Amino acid sequence: MRHLISGAAGFIGSHLCDRLLARGDSIVALDNLITGSRHNLAHLEKHPHFQFVECDVTRAVAAESAFDQVWHLASLASPKEYLAHPIETLESGSSGTRNMLEVSLRDRARFLFTSTSECYGDPLEHPQVETYWGHVNPVGMRSCYDESKRYGEALTMAYFRARGVRTNIARIFNTYGPRMALDDGRVVPAFLDQALRGQPLTVFGDGTQTRSFCYVSDLVDGLIRLSESDERYPVNLGNPAELTILQFAEAIRRLMGSKLELVFEPLPDDDPRKRRPDISKARQVLGWEPKVTLEDGLRETVEYFRQQVLTPLPAQTAR
Repeated sequence: MRHLISGAAGFIGSHLCDRLLARGDSIVALDNLITGSRHNLAHLEKHPHFQFVECDVTRAVAAESAFDQVWHLASLASPKEYLAHPIETLESGSSGTRNMLEVSLRDRARFLFTSTSECYGDPLEHPQVETYWGHVNPVGMRSCYDESKRYGEALTMAYFRARGVRTNIARIFNTYGPRMALDDGRVVPAFLDQALRGQPLTVFGDGTQTRSFCYVSDLVDGLIRLSESDERYPVNLGNPAELTILQFAEAIRRLMGSKLELVFEPLPDDDPRKRRPDISKARQVLGWEPKVTLEDGLRETVEYFRQQVLTPLPAQTAR
């Protein structure tokens, strides 16, 4: 198969490239490098079935070949980045999604849109099931990300209903693993970066808010299974094992074998208090559920981050 992937130089996108190339497919990888890094794809530069194109898909898609599968992963996913670039974030979910959908329509290719658990906002239902419409502040600080993804889902469904594009929508919950940026701002890289430097772990709020952490290899497996399915409505992909932030901090302490101090900071605006996916649909429709334990996934992630702390990437590719 021939794939077109936006956001390919990002954390999840680069792992997706690895998996598809390993099974013998070919890829045209797009990224404008606003948060992605060429370093994430450096090991693929000489692969005969891989081509990287620096491209901003919110303006135009620089790919004229015919494709079998189109993946729209391009987005600014960390609060630190989308708060700094709110307009670019909104454009990624709107014009970026439409431009990639137009390629799918042109080539009669399958299309997968990577949405987010942030579509549920600060949920009033727990755990979150796909039929829950969410509790979202449409004009809050985080709305640029939430609403870009909600609009992207609506646009994807419109192309399915009105244009006949074979679409899939993945609602991704917290995912972690190698190639996350150290300065990402989310809890996994933040805690591990601080721990490796022997610094106190920064906990926002009182630490009782919950998250569920899925290792990236499991997430990529779910994305591929979804892309091969006939399910048109959103599917949750994430790990249903729920931890408070304080429990996660304790897991980091055990892993690092140190008594790291905790520092408490005010909770950011509209920060979700609860986050856990109901993955019954993914189990039933895709035969998918996470396999990698938190301990095993964190060991792999710590080793990657340890190398980054000891040997940082050049500034221009450190994202």
